Amino acid sequence: MAIDRTRRPSDPRQAAEAAFRAVTRKTPEAAPEVVRAPVIPGTRETVSLRIDRAVLEHFQKDGPGWQDRINAALKAAAGL
Repeated sequence: MAIDRTRRPSDPRQAAEAAFRAVTRKTPEAAPEVVRAPVIPGTRETVSLRIDRAVLEHFQKDGPGWQDRINAALKAAAGL
């Protein structure tokens, strides 16, 4: 059996760069599946909301329950 001593037609620099890319390339990981808790009807969720100071003062002027009043106004505006 004879040994094939013919040169390969590849460029050593290209081969080295390809080998480097193969080793250093990050394989994309699968995104973790988001598990959401079941939605319970009628529950509320804490959120951060930016509103004008005048709007906040309008709802707070009648005292406690201002968050409920804002919620009612938003529901009415959304048609719910």
